[in-house]
Amino acid sequence: MKYKNLIYLIIIFLAGCSTDTEKSDAFGNFEAETVIVSSESGGKILQLKVEKGQKIETGFVAALIDTVQITLKLLQIDAQKAAIVSRKSSIQSQVAVFEEQKKSLQTNKSRTQELLKDGAATQKQLDDIQGQMNVIDKQIASTKTQFTAISKELDVLDSQKLTLEDQLNRCSVKSPAKGTILETYAEQGELTAPGKPLFKMANLEELTLKVYVSGGQLPNVKLGQTLDVILDKSEEENQILPGKVTWISSEAEFTPKIIQTKEERVKLVYAVKIAVKNDGTLKVGMPGEIRFQ
Repeated sequence: MKYKNLIYLIIIFLAGCSTDTEKSDAFGNFEAETVIVSSESGGKILQLKVEKGQKIETGFVAALIDTVQITLKLLQIDAQKAAIVSRKSSIQSQVAVFEEQKKSLQTNKSRTQELLKDGAATQKQLDDIQGQMNVIDKQIASTKTQFTAISKELDVLDSQKLTLEDQLNRCSVKSPAKGTILETYAEQGELTAPGKPLFKMANLEELTLKVYVSGGQLPNVKLGQTLDVILDKSEEENQILPGKVTWISSEAEFTPKIIQTKEERVKLVYAVKIAVKNDGTLKVGMPGEIRFQ
């Protein structure tokens, strides 16, 4: 009778264990959306203010690339603009001189016209004055055309200055988002080039658990659904966190190679991503399980 009771206890225990193992409906690993931040300009890295594990905010100036050459070019453009503006003032002065000469000739013309009426002047004298006025009008028109050329030169320099200012801004490498530094690929004092990676970062406040479900389980999963995410807290105890389904694959695929048994690898499954708020215990690559509610 004792043996019979012992058998019953063993069966109940095994059934309980079986129930525990069936609590989890799918398995996977945590991952994060990583961002590799690269240099947009070439030169010496004057400052690199990030290190592995550091948390940074959006817009944080993580690195500064040498700006000397760009600054010198900007100073050169400012000097060229000043010279052109000075030339413009000189042309304006020439036009003013011509205008004064024209006013003087206009006065002489009026006097000559009065003298001509009294017979004290000749028509030739009046024609000569008019000819001089015509020449001055042409000189004024010719001189004013230089303003157009000067304006074009200033436009070109303004465009070049905007380009250099944009390059100067790109020398400051800023964080595109809030996150944690995962890796650094350069050191302060090194030379960098456009497109060369400087560091890798990710937002670890929310990680994604990527699991695979079978076709039979797929009807139980819906976008926006809340699930229980199970973690190994210790050898005998689990930790449960709430998760939300953010993506479901529209196509089936063979079970990834991380599944060990041959029987599981030949099955067709669907990938599912669950967003989980990180309370500080979650790490990239950590295994996790889900339970349908």
